[in-house]
Amino acid sequence: MSSQQPTDPRGEEPEQDLPEQMRVRAAKRRRCLEAGGQPYPVDLRRTHTLAQVRAGWPGLGPGEETDDEVAVGGRVVFLRNSGRLCFATLQDGFTPDADAERLQVMLSRAEIGDEALAGWKSEVDLGDFVWVRGRVVASRRGELSVMAAQWRLASKALRPLPVLHKGLSEESRVRQRHNDLIVRPEARAMLRTRARITRTIRESLEAQGYLEVEGPVLQTLHGGAAARPFITHLNAFDIDMYLRIALELHLKRVMVGGADRVYEIGRVFRNEGVDSSHSPEFTMLEAYQSWGDQFTIAETLRSVVMDVADALGVHRIETGRGVIDLDGEWAWLPVHEGLSDRLGRRITPETPLEELRDAARANGVAFDEGWGPQKMVVELFGELVEKDLMAPTFVCDYPEIAQPLARRHRSKPGCIEAWDLIIGGMERGTGFSELVDPVVQREILIAQSLAASAGDPEAMQLDEDFLSALEQGCPPMGGLGLGIDRLIMLFTDAGIRETILFPLLRPQG
Repeated sequence: MSSQQPTDPRGEEPEQDLPEQMRVRAAKRRRCLEAGGQPYPVDLRRTHTLAQVRAGWPGLGPGEETDDEVAVGGRVVFLRNSGRLCFATLQDGFTPDADAERLQVMLSRAEIGDEALAGWKSEVDLGDFVWVRGRVVASRRGELSVMAAQWRLASKALRPLPVLHKGLSEESRVRQRHNDLIVRPEARAMLRTRARITRTIRESLEAQGYLEVEGPVLQTLHGGAAARPFITHLNAFDIDMYLRIALELHLKRVMVGGADRVYEIGRVFRNEGVDSSHSPEFTMLEAYQSWGDQFTIAETLRSVVMDVADALGVHRIETGRGVIDLDGEWAWLPVHEGLSDRLGRRITPETPLEELRDAARANGVAFDEGWGPQKMVVELFGELVEKDLMAPTFVCDYPEIAQPLARRHRSKPGCIEAWDLIIGGMERGTGFSELVDPVVQREILIAQSLAASAGDPEAMQLDEDFLSALEQGCPPMGGLGLGIDRLIMLFTDAGIRETILFPLLRPQG
């Protein structure tokens, strides 16, 4: 006989070092195997989901029984074992259109015998998945139930469930999203809402003639936005590569190739700060339409947002700062005009730098001495005006520095044809009259690459493949970007850590 200590089923520390509840559960798993059973069988089949049982037998009165037999399964979320009759509540999986259904099962000594009932009492714990075959009945209290004729363990849970009646902390919810989904209907609703919003966005764009495409996540150069990238290494080619910071450049190459309208919904990665509205990994929509501009693409985005509002049945959003009425006016606000109104003095692209610094000091806005006047205007607007824009507002006519891939304004020198959609004091999306002049684009990207060489980690690199494509000729077009996570935040009034299923967190310990 070996004197070796029994190990935990994960092959890690000895069972004796595990918490007591896990030791008890591990012992039950071991007993099942030693008895020739299967704690994780693969041969179990259901005839009905729990929801189908509820839908199929809706009107049974207290104590009423049927001869209709079903086979069901689910996770045990409630147990009450007594002498001759045991009760359990099973929870089914949630679906795109319905929350996790629950249903009671009853186990009677008269129906299943002493041995099966004793096995249930000794081996089944909260959190286990079980399979039950039996008749559809109603309990004496009128609860729709399945009276078991047979039961089997479907999957042994080695860790106990969180206490169902005691809420998880926010940290626990985020770090243990699987438990969050088990115990909290709100978590399941968020996941289903996210899926519904994403599906609606696709349906809206496709109804408008947009073609969905997929670009590469790994890229040899980073570009399409001013952001700090994540760097990795491709061993096969022995080269450094970047996780994409935007979807833009490859989508524009598809437009050069002749597409009329394209879009992509995909993950992008920016090695920047983490807070209630920013995540290093997030989901972005980008879309481009030929023969369009900032105004036509704004209508595209507005129609997408309103289609989402229709799908959710939410057109008025209650917030702690007031009501957002999506059916109201979607205003256009030029940056310099909005800043002028806020400061009570006229601000233009020609306003001297020192005057802008004085305005920053007077209003408690921190700034970098290296910022030029355009950067100062953008930062002042963001700090003093943007956060108070509750109703949907297209903030437009930005200084050129704001978006290096946007077209210069057709009538306002020093500005670009670009907007940010602000709703509830937060940027939700952006749109441009896209720059398609390859000569001007090259000048801008060369300036960006020089800034990168000088140490600017957010400056774009010179992408010759993109410029070469643009030199083939590209139709006039409008383009937009929409933060999917921020759109979900708008409709759910939740922080970004709740809208992203598995947000990046600082490691514990």
